Amino acid sequence: MYQSSALGLDPYQTQEPESAYQTYAAGQDPYQAYQHGHGPYQPHEPGYGLYQPGYSPYDDQIPDPKSRMLAIQNAKAYLLKSSTTSGLNLYDHLANMLTKILDEQPANAVDIIENISKDVKWAQFQKKMDTLRDEHEILPTFEAAEKHKALFLRANGEGDEELEEEIGETPLPNVMETAFYFEQAGIGLSKDEFYHIFLALKKLISVQPIQTCRFWGKILGLEMNYIIAEVQYHEGEEEEETEEEEVIEEGGKGMGEVEDEDEKKEDEPPKSTYKPPPVIPKEENGTGANKYVYFVCNEPGKPWVKLPPVTPAQIVCARKIKKFFTGRLDAPVVSFPPFPGNEANYLRAQIARISAGTQISPIGFYQFAEEEGDEEEEEGGGRDTYEENPDFQPLSVAEMVGSLSAWVHHGQSILNQGRCVWLNPFQKSEEEEEEDEEEEKAEEPNELQQEIGPPLLTPLSEDEGIQNIPAWTAEASTNLIPQYAVAILQSNRWPGAYAFASGRKFDNIYFGWGHKYSPENHIPALPPPVQAEYPSGPEIAETRDPTLEEELAFKAAREEALAAAEEEEDEEDVDEDEEDEDDD
Repeated sequence: MYQSSALGLDPYQTQEPESAYQTYAAGQDPYQAYQHGHGPYQPHEPGYGLYQPGYSPYDDQIPDPKSRMLAIQNAKAYLLKSSTTSGLNLYDHLANMLTKILDEQPANAVDIIENISKDVKWAQFQKKMDTLRDEHEILPTFEAAEKHKALFLRANGEGDEELEEEIGETPLPNVMETAFYFEQAGIGLSKDEFYHIFLALKKLISVQPIQTCRFWGKILGLEMNYIIAEVQYHEGEEEEETEEEEVIEEGGKGMGEVEDEDEKKEDEPPKSTYKPPPVIPKEENGTGANKYVYFVCNEPGKPWVKLPPVTPAQIVCARKIKKFFTGRLDAPVVSFPPFPGNEANYLRAQIARISAGTQISPIGFYQFAEEEGDEEEEEGGGRDTYEENPDFQPLSVAEMVGSLSAWVHHGQSILNQGRCVWLNPFQKSEEEEEEDEEEEKAEEPNELQQEIGPPLLTPLSEDEGIQNIPAWTAEASTNLIPQYAVAILQSNRWPGAYAFASGRKFDNIYFGWGHKYSPENHIPALPPPVQAEYPSGPEIAETRDPTLEEELAFKAAREEALAAAEEEEDEEDVDEDEEDEDDD
């Protein structure tokens, strides 16, 4: 056998070197070669003896056990041969695949066998101890759900309180009902956002002592938006807050007075005679532009923030500028003229302006109280309170849409002064008048003319248009089913302000950027003109320098005058001495 192997022959083919391929090529039946004990597989090759005639791999009796064992060993040796590319072997890969299939038991494993093979290969290249970990991507829907999760949580015992509120009155408005009516005209937010706002208002009412609450609207911003709630406190609750603010202001003034006394001790420079115009005070809480209190948040679920009261100076300046909101209440408002406050104050001023011009209701829904109205007329001021009319008879949708006279303003208009009720800034109390009577006799300011705005419950038909554009546009929500239509009004002066009316139900809402419409581009105010120079005259003109001759003449004249004065003094002394001698 060793000699045959040395000559280049296979030791298992020393007796018959011809193969079955040669026999098949010569035209013989290939199965005849198997009868002589020769086939396509050699005894040392995998699969040898599997295709012999009369043999099945499932038979228990093996004709040649030695050949069978040899074939199995050769096949396993072949499967264990490692790849030169990946370093893996087919035996381990198949074993891992079968283990994975038996552990997971997927459906239709034969259809995904290729994917299983890829997964097994990929797992071989992942390090078990890797310092870098995969960061799982957080879906936006999951983030939104986490933010709104607090809205759906119920505190202990909250169910009993809800039952009591259902029996009695609750300040929580039915936001979903309002959303339904505005949805008929394609106005509003998504149902999910409306419901989240509904739950956010519920949280606000549970924390604050609120008597009435209303979803005012949503003002858009460059970075974040503002969701706005309009509320009224219970009587006495808001007064306590204002008293605390006054105490703080008084304490600050006291410290300033001490500093002023110390400064007076030092040499003071001459004071200017300029008197700045008097500061117009803000309206008290619960009246005028500060009738309501406003809370804002960027998204439902975030904490509500209370906006400060608005001042006349902020309203006057807000009319002269046009700024986009950023969504951050502490952001500065860079503008000209300079705005007195930050974005929270600017937002509050815009809310007051929008509310004064767009809060409307069907005519006859509100009425004036007879007693209060007579007293206010006697005082000379306009009416600022009203009440709901129990005998209100709603108009049809066709009448509400056909004429703007069917709608009225139930919000007070803001005067040019920045207040809803005019105030004379030069009017002083009796004590101040007695102190300043002598000083102000010569300089008395000209009396200002009192501003009078349109009264409450003025029809919309009296609103001024914008060039050729009417102030309001009225239309029905649908023309196909007019008996179930809703009357919708849209403000053209404040784009984004809407109102609806259906029977005895109506509401106002705002969705926009918080800017007033102007047919022309916004032009910022110009800086004031440069102050004129002081008028020149001989009393302030610089004198001419004297010449040498003039200086010598001036010195000579001065010396002569001094000499004459000395002579007169000597003569007076001599006369006095003579008089004394005569007396003696």
